Amino acid sequence: MDDQQQAMFDAGLDSLVNPFAAPVGPAAIVIFGAAGDLTKRKLIPALCNLLHDRLLAPNFCIIGVGRTALDTATYRARVEEDIQRYKTHDLPRDIIEAVLARVRYVSGDFNDPAAYVRLEEELLDAEKSYGTGGNRLFYLSTAPEYFATIVKQLGAARLVREGERSGDPATHGWRRVIVEKPFGIDLDSAKQLNRDLRETLREDQIFRIDHYLGKETVQNILVFRFGNCMFEPIWNRRYIDNVQITVAESIGVEGRGGYYDTAGALRDMVPNHILQLLSLVAMEPPTSFEAEAVREEKAKVLRAIAPMTPERVLTHAVRGQYGEGMVDGKKVPGYRQEDRVPLKSGTETYVGMQLSVDNWRWADVPFYLRTGKRMPRRVSEISIQFKRPPLLLFRNTPVEHLSRNVLVIRVQPDEGIALRFGAKVPGPSVRMGNVAMDFRYKDHFGSTVSTGYETLLYDCIKGDTTLFQRADMIETGWEIVNPMLEVWRALPPRTFANYAAGTWGPREADDLLAREGRRWRRIEE
Repeated sequence: MDDQQQAMFDAGLDSLVNPFAAPVGPAAIVIFGAAGDLTKRKLIPALCNLLHDRLLAPNFCIIGVGRTALDTATYRARVEEDIQRYKTHDLPRDIIEAVLARVRYVSGDFNDPAAYVRLEEELLDAEKSYGTGGNRLFYLSTAPEYFATIVKQLGAARLVREGERSGDPATHGWRRVIVEKPFGIDLDSAKQLNRDLRETLREDQIFRIDHYLGKETVQNILVFRFGNCMFEPIWNRRYIDNVQITVAESIGVEGRGGYYDTAGALRDMVPNHILQLLSLVAMEPPTSFEAEAVREEKAKVLRAIAPMTPERVLTHAVRGQYGEGMVDGKKVPGYRQEDRVPLKSGTETYVGMQLSVDNWRWADVPFYLRTGKRMPRRVSEISIQFKRPPLLLFRNTPVEHLSRNVLVIRVQPDEGIALRFGAKVPGPSVRMGNVAMDFRYKDHFGSTVSTGYETLLYDCIKGDTTLFQRADMIETGWEIVNPMLEVWRALPPRTFANYAAGTWGPREADDLLAREGRRWRRIEE
């Protein structure tokens, strides 16, 4: 890396450490699905936080679009109630009033061209009233079946055209579209959705969101790896024995049995959240922290994952479904007893698998992934397990075996990084005990008051695509899991339910590691 490249790299690293250098905007933020839970719980509170922290320019407005027949005054009253209920910290009254003054509402069916005519009128008026500069962010917080429809209608109404300086204010400024997950239900549907979106939008206008990438610890993986010279030299097959990624939830389906039974744990978590975590852990150093440089290295990791052939699915993947059990000292029902779940459902609520990244850095290092519902606790973490040192030095001491050094990156709920290593127990003989150095974000930087969407909204308004997925990354993720979907569809499960609520999953998941002399990290450690 020459001096110029190093300077660019350092500048990019500094922007990751302090990404909120200046307010973004102006912009009109249009939220389709304005009455939905995501808008209430996350998006509006996130925008409030950005304004409070002076990271959002005052030249903005929020236009909610929904099928419910409401006027702007009624919608503003609802938004005010939602802010009071879901705000992450105390907000000054002037911040709340500033947001409410910029809230508007357009009602209409997403398939109805007339709704987009009304939306255009609001956008043009908002540009005059708030000085949004013609910049428009469209957030698709709707059911997935509306994604392509809304974008097609936006295109037909000329609301996403940009760059023309013909005097028509409808084409001034930038146009960007955030697409929520799930992005397809399999490889074919993901490819079709990408085609549908690109009929109207350029790739650089599409921001495929994954809220996991808005979490501080996930972003800190890049800083931790590439900003600390003590770790990057040992981040390879020579020193690392295996990598484990756990995304566990203690809750069940929470009244969403109808939706969840058509999705399952594999579709819900692996192609997006978990593979994104894997790509950040396994990627090569980018030439800079420019968006495309980072995304290309992440894409290379996904392309390097060994294909899951049908035979490999049978030996390297495990599925499970929870039965009744105890969680937090309370008895909870099994999955098949949840509301709107069929009594003989074969949908998995747990997935465990072993993947291999076939490149020079990670050859022969297994990546173990697991996610499930009704686990003992809610936790997401990445565990880097290092190889054991030779025992030869300790042959004439009471030390019988050496534990692995383990680096744990906690994503939620208690964000931080812990390093476990061996130390001599005080006394005349050589005995070893495990100790840990534990860094917690809240202890060093204060408690987090974000929703997790602030960074993503900020970056989209800024035009930074680093934390968003490209089309090829989405499709490669589905290519990885598609063989599992097909095998499990052809071979219905015979042993469901095969783990009790409140446990860490089925016995077969433990066997997956035990056959190679490994075990899942005990989360309590």
